[in-house]
Amino acid sequence: MSEPLVIIGNGMAAARLVDELSKRALGRYAIAVIGEEPRLAYNRVLLSSVLAGDSEMADIELRPASWWRDRGVTLLYGHKARAIDIGAKRVSLENGEDIGFAKLVFATGSRALRLALPGADLPGVCVFRDGADVDALKRLAAQRKRIVVIGGGLLGLEAAYGLAKSGAAVTLAHVTDRLMERQLDAPAAALLKQQIENKGIEVLLEANAIRIIGEEHVCGVEFADGRRIEADALVFAAGIAPNKELARDAGVATQRGIVVDDHMATNIDDVFALGECAQHRGVCYGLVEPAYEQARILAARLSGESGSYEGSVVSTNLKVSGVSVFSAGEFLGSDGGETISWRDLGLGLYKKLVIEDGRLIGAVLIGDTSSALWCLELIRSRADITQWRDALIFGRALYEKKAA
Repeated sequence: MSEPLVIIGNGMAAARLVDELSKRALGRYAIAVIGEEPRLAYNRVLLSSVLAGDSEMADIELRPASWWRDRGVTLLYGHKARAIDIGAKRVSLENGEDIGFAKLVFATGSRALRLALPGADLPGVCVFRDGADVDALKRLAAQRKRIVVIGGGLLGLEAAYGLAKSGAAVTLAHVTDRLMERQLDAPAAALLKQQIENKGIEVLLEANAIRIIGEEHVCGVEFADGRRIEADALVFAAGIAPNKELARDAGVATQRGIVVDDHMATNIDDVFALGECAQHRGVCYGLVEPAYEQARILAARLSGESGSYEGSVVSTNLKVSGVSVFSAGEFLGSDGGETISWRDLGLGLYKKLVIEDGRLIGAVLIGDTSSALWCLELIRSRADITQWRDALIFGRALYEKKAA
């Protein structure tokens, strides 16, 4: 008889866990997936393409309904989990239903942060996180609204690009002195800023928003240095917070996220967490690849196999606002390290490699990311590159030619 396994959350982490389990232990578990959004799991990374009008929501679905059905999954999307009784091993839904479990997995993801600014409750203040947000932003863009996006990280850049391509006049405001400061060094961020501005997006740096101006709706934004700009709407895209509250209220240990060990297990037997809601060794990863690595480890453990998760090499390999960007590892370098860099401003290209003790420990690529997966492979494997160090910056083909 199949063991009931309930996954709360119907996003990318949950879909990958089901995929991994179906390869290892098909039929061992009777899986139920509970998702609050009223749609099939989709690729959240591609939401900006939907906002820009390049794709439809149906185009970015991870799997069709038949895929879930063929794996015997009970898929409850459009249902919100209200509470969990750990002792009785039951999940209560907002519609009054109860679902029993033998094992429970939290894959509840994260939510967009809303800054506590005066005026943040005005009509016209939005976030950019899910399909419903995209629908709201597309309506604003269709009206050719003047929109301010707060946040120059990945979310903010993607929101700004999608809105601008949809016809809105967009200003991107970021509190620090460079875009994507967690993924890029100063030269790479400067090049990205130039390319973003070439797409018609105004970029304001060191712009600390202190007030949203307006009485009945958004009329503008005021910054700490006295600058004011007019706006018809504002989008918060300045970070995310793990959705931990459901787990916390059930007695599961939480800090910034849901605390898990190297097996993705919480402090309660048969209760696990993965993805953006999980906190492993003090770290909450807001990226897809760590979630996929965690799903593989958890699926192995649930299938009776060995394996442990020891953390992820953080990397970004995406088209950010139409610009190819890759970043991985210790890209800022260290006191004992060596940095190799190359740039061509005319072509919009930048490469930076960080080497320490004869091994590649970090990399940044802008414009041409064809070497991204190879760089990531070298970083993760900690391969000795000393003998071919001089060829490294020119890419894999020349490197391997010299290594042959």
